[in-house]
Amino acid sequence: MAFRTFRVATLLGLLLAISARAAWNVSSSETEKSATSGIEHRRIRLTDTVTSDEATLELALFSPKFARLRVVDNPNGEAELAAIMRRLRGIAGVNGGYFDPQNAPVGLLFSDGKLIAPLRKARLLSGVLVMAKDRVELLRSGEYSVRKNATAALQCGPFLVDAGKAVVGLNDTKPARRTLVLTSGPEYVALGFCSPVTLAQLGEILATPRLAPDLKVQRALNLDGGSSSAFWFAGERGVFSIPEQKAVRDFVVVVPK
Repeated sequence: MAFRTFRVATLLGLLLAISARAAWNVSSSETEKSATSGIEHRRIRLTDTVTSDEATLELALFSPKFARLRVVDNPNGEAELAAIMRRLRGIAGVNGGYFDPQNAPVGLLFSDGKLIAPLRKARLLSGVLVMAKDRVELLRSGEYSVRKNATAALQCGPFLVDAGKAVVGLNDTKPARRTLVLTSGPEYVALGFCSPVTLAQLGEILATPRLAPDLKVQRALNLDGGSSSAFWFAGERGVFSIPEQKAVRDFVVVVPK
């Protein structure tokens, strides 16, 4: 009987610890529109009511009806995100996927209709961002197949949110700058940057029920983070930019249709 009581108490303790984790609340939210209809920048500040940790989430939210998503290759690592955005007259952008010390892409890289690197099987590379003419999808790597109508694709990971819930088992010990892409049903897609948080914290933040009144994150995929992370948005009041801290292999960019 004592052993059973101990097990029940332990189980209750674990359940309470789990329920106390996802406690992020939105403390403030700001919105700035771009000159292009249907695209906006949201800055969402959050506080964890359990730990008092704070985080700032930058989102470039758009509908594929009004804009197009591109993967831009940077084979020599010479171009910075800001330069790419000016050259393409882009509206928003972030850095893209992983690359090795020789600047070779790690995982699928399909840019402007050209296959640059093939799909790879690796635990970290759990998802694929796929772009077609009027559709943007986040797929599990196992769900991906070569699509004739795809214009671009990028493999990265790990998945942060799936079916509206934070993915279980994400690393919770290494805070860093984070870059991400998310989908909210078929209508909305967002590129994002978050101040230093762990992967587990980022999953919890994105799955917060009241993150935004009109935004219910269905799926979210982590892109290359840390010193690679970058964010750029051309708003009504000018450019908001968080530059990368080192050269990167590729970028994900929102451009007008």
